Amino acid sequence: MFTLDPQDATPLVTQIVEGFRGLIESGALRPGAKAPSIRQFAHAHGVSVYTVVDAYDRLVALGYFVSRPHSGFFVRRREVTASVAGRAGADYHFDSMWYLRRVFENRNLDLKPGCGWLPGDWLFEEGLRRSLRSLASDPVDLGGYGEPKGLLPLRLLVRDMLAEQEIALNAEQVLLTNGSSQAMDMVARRLVQPGDTVLVDEPGYPNLLFSLRFLGARLVGVPRTPNGYDLAALEDLARMHAPKVFFTQPRLQSPTGSVVSLAHLHRVVQLAERHQFTVVENDIYADLDPEPRPSLASLDQLQRVVYISSFSKTVSPNLRVGYVAAHPDVLEDLAQLKMISGLTSSEFAERLTYGALIDGRWRKHLRGLRERLARAQQVVAEKLEAHGFELFCEPKAGMFLWARHPRVDNATELAYQATEHDILLGPGHLFTTDLQPSPWIRFNVAFSEDERLWRFLQGRCGPKRAG
Repeated sequence: MFTLDPQDATPLVTQIVEGFRGLIESGALRPGAKAPSIRQFAHAHGVSVYTVVDAYDRLVALGYFVSRPHSGFFVRRREVTASVAGRAGADYHFDSMWYLRRVFENRNLDLKPGCGWLPGDWLFEEGLRRSLRSLASDPVDLGGYGEPKGLLPLRLLVRDMLAEQEIALNAEQVLLTNGSSQAMDMVARRLVQPGDTVLVDEPGYPNLLFSLRFLGARLVGVPRTPNGYDLAALEDLARMHAPKVFFTQPRLQSPTGSVVSLAHLHRVVQLAERHQFTVVENDIYADLDPEPRPSLASLDQLQRVVYISSFSKTVSPNLRVGYVAAHPDVLEDLAQLKMISGLTSSEFAERLTYGALIDGRWRKHLRGLRERLARAQQVVAEKLEAHGFELFCEPKAGMFLWARHPRVDNATELAYQATEHDILLGPGHLFTTDLQPSPWIRFNVAFSEDERLWRFLQGRCGPKRAG
């Protein structure tokens, strides 16, 4: 097959990737051929299982391998162009199942500090039960598909909720979707063509990065800072690349938890106008924010900004109810895309969500949830620092902390080790534009107070060094 050289300056993971790539491109490994199992390859070459896992995952992301559950890895049956040849910053032809598997295949692990949702007992369970009982006495018309833009009473409620955030619009500018992921995917398909340059947060929201790669967009990362963006970099990138769109998450961002300052929001709106690009604002964590903050949409009033949010984070992720608010011209196109791709969204889920949102205890639930998250933020931040981690920032609100440890160069290897201890971590490379190894880890504070997590980290990272 090929040999590895532990003394070579080239990392072993890269050697494995380049070795298989050479075999595939030379025809020595034909499409459909099965690769050695991870443990078989590790044993034969005397390397760590985690090193082989990392290499195989990169080969999947680069389009050379495809993973089949319970069967192993196989050479992918399609041509991989030279432009995907594994260099840093390449526009990867992303495997359409790879990311989804990585996030959801380990949902059954006992500890989930790397996940992107809240525990069930943190959600509005009682409100949903009351809504369900009410719905049972006023059943949905099972013979129809529902309204193309979604349930009108819920769209009116969204209009009123956005008005509280000083975003003026009417219900016809609101489109209900199957969660924010569908909303982002439809917006991306409406605004982006293959080869278009788009700006994204770096690090950024994995679902969005996945969707954009699938569409063939050229991703250019805008560095996040604890207070927002590297504005000098953003201005340079806008001037150099003439982007079509900037996809961003200003508030309680995933994965960093950072919040963009008002001055930075104003600058983004100015740059969008000057360089003629659209801004897509992902605000799915707005309900978790205890502070009343302006948004890009409130500053722009939906002229160049498309606004996306969801109820999945606070009501229930299983209901899959999100929405888009946009300029009427854009919104009508999105409604057409929604009909083409899936007809209408679930009126049952929308009615159930609507009933929960008009429940008299809803606002009390939100206040309690925010307070609970604030306490968890403080506890987890203190624990991370006590274990020697560096925090990107301390938002004191929302779900996430972004941290790295001086003894961890590649968080992916740590994440694979964690799965053997029934722990799901969020390694940093999933949140990057180029999928390169990263020392950063996303911690969901709602799942990070269990002592088993800290015992695992203590064993892998060691105690905090004195001085």
